[in-house]
Formats: sequence, structure tokens, C-alpha cells
Amino acid sequence: MRSNVTVIYDACVLYPAPLRDLLMRLALTDLYRARWTDMIHEEWMRNVLKQRPDLKLEYLERTRALMNTHVRDCLITDFEYLIESIVLPDKHDRHVVAAAIHCDASLIVTFNLKDFPPSQLERYSLVAQHPDDFIVDLMNQHPDKVCEAASQHRRSLKNPAKTINEYLDTLLRQGLTQTVAQLRKWELAI
Repeated sequence: MRSNVTVIYDACVLYPAPLRDLLMRLALTDLYRARWTDMIHEEWMRNVLKQRPDLKLEYLERTRALMNTHVRDCLITDFEYLIESIVLPDKHDRHVVAAAIHCDASLIVTFNLKDFPPSQLERYSLVAQHPDDFIVDLMNQHPDKVCEAASQHRRSLKNPAKTINEYLDTLLRQGLTQTVAQLRKWELAI
């Protein structure tokens, strides 16, 4: 059964790849409904190419297509009419809130909490949450599904394969300190 909770992934949680891949695995659990827009895709892809000019746009377009294909009903469209009406400290983040309003999301998963102040989001019935807090909240409610998603993610890593400790170290480098502390309790399941 699919949850009624709809979550928007901000571009900053879709790069780097290890966090994006874990969030994609979690999106497939049906614990919540993960959504994003083409504008969000373009932003994370643009940032990847700035940091990694050795990567080809075609590679990122393939990742984008896989994301859109595997997470059902993920792509939000026709929300642009709301952008100009959104009030935020950084006007470049308004598209995220507009998309969230349009699809009736309740949560924005982002590292950039300062860009989405609670006082501004309240009027739209939205909350911004750090990805570490988001995953820990999921883990507290559904440890089995989160562990299974992490296990599938770790097993998918082939070049190179990662031990449990290497995998958890990778997640630590993504800023997921609480998540890793929780997952260490479930190492045998990962």
C-alpha cells in the first residue's frame, strides 16, 4: 500500500550519487511518494557537471531517465504558474516550493534548510527536512524497509563492491551521521 505522504527531493540531495541512489531505493519502498521536476533535474545535473567536467551529459541524462522510469508518478509538471507567487529568501528556490504546492507535498528533503525557512513554508503547509533526519524518521517507523533499501543499494555497488563498513563510511561522507548510527545496529541486515 502506498503512503499518502508526498515528498519533494531538492536538487542538492540528488548529487552526489550515493545519497541520490539511497533516496531512489527508499522511494521504491512505497513508504512515501517521491517527486521532483525537470527544473530540479537540470539543477542537480548542472552542479554535477561543474564539479565533474569529466562526466558526459549523456550519462546524466541516462540517470535522469532511469529515475523518472523507476519511481512511479515522480515527475511534477504544470506548476510553473505558481513560481512568481512564492516568497523565499532565494528566488532560485521558489520552483521547489511551487512544485511542492502543486502536487500537495508536505515535505521538502534538502540540505539547504536556511533557504526554506519554517516561517515562509508554514503558509504553504510545508516543512523542509535534512535528508539525515528524513531517513532516520523512516527508520524509526519502518526499520525493515529502510534496511532492505540500504541492503539493495549496497549490493548494487559493483565497481567496486563495498563491505558494510565501507558502505556506511560512504553514507557518513554524505552527512548521514544519524542514519549510519541507526544502520550500524542493523549491520547484519545490510
